[in-house]
Amino acid sequence: MRALHLWAEKRNAALDEIYITTFGKASVFWSFAVAAYAGVRFSGLPERSAGLVSKGIYILMLVSATLVLANLSGRLFRYYVGKLGLPIPTTGLTFALVKGAVLVMGGLMVLNAFGVAIAPLITALGLGGLAVALALKDTLENLFAGLQILIEKPIKVGDFVKLESGAEGYVEDIGLRTTRVRLLPNNMVIIPNTKITQGILTNYYLPSKEMSLLIPVSVSYNSDPQHVETVLVEEAKKGALEIPGLLQTPEPFVRFIPGFGESSLDFTLICGVREFVDQYLAQHELRKRIFRRFKEEGIEIPFPHRTVYLKEEKNGAEGS
Repeated sequence: MRALHLWAEKRNAALDEIYITTFGKASVFWSFAVAAYAGVRFSGLPERSAGLVSKGIYILMLVSATLVLANLSGRLFRYYVGKLGLPIPTTGLTFALVKGAVLVMGGLMVLNAFGVAIAPLITALGLGGLAVALALKDTLENLFAGLQILIEKPIKVGDFVKLESGAEGYVEDIGLRTTRVRLLPNNMVIIPNTKITQGILTNYYLPSKEMSLLIPVSVSYNSDPQHVETVLVEEAKKGALEIPGLLQTPEPFVRFIPGFGESSLDFTLICGVREFVDQYLAQHELRKRIFRRFKEEGIEIPFPHRTVYLKEEKNGAEGS
């Protein structure tokens, strides 16, 4: 096995490594099982005893083979989905479903080896399934909610989302019962799948990662709106060449919105960023550039003005 691992590393073949890793430990057990079976057959034990031992070895081999095939199928599923770029989410839920299907088939074969009739068992499981479903109502709801997420794909692993609670982060995994979201401070939020399907969720990667960035800018009433617009667009275009994540296309533009404020003319600079988290650096750099350019151009950023009237009261009351 050590020689095979070295051979796979030299070939740099991920598929070879999957096979070797999966069959490595099991092959040692299988070798001993085959040797034990041969030893029992030629040991001169009574036929009944030899048959029982052989049957036990067969069942253990069957269980071992089932576990190996379950792990192999899960690993191959992830490998080929990633390699071929198939539109199938390689989450914990899909991985568990693939392995579960193999384990169920292997379990039925083991029961058959024990001489258990499968048909009555399925009937009994059907009757008991109702009681189990009632007892595991919440768990099953989350399981089917996870399947719904995988089918409808409102989110997928790697998407940046905003939860109904206001928390924002990257989807790390969609499991049997929960979905894991890694927040920007690098904390993990674990959410029941039903909360995802029943709540309001914003996916910042749909329909695409690119998004618009809106930066409000206020100037004095003494400023020329056309001049302000020109300055803002020029700084945004220069920034798109130097600021990571700030896009040149679509070109940035300015709208005189919301318009006339109480003590200022209010504009909105609109430009594109590559994805949600890029907006923070883009806003930081653009505001510094705009502030510096406004100083050079003599464009004033006003402070709020309030006029306060003081009413004088006469001392003493009339008729005193």
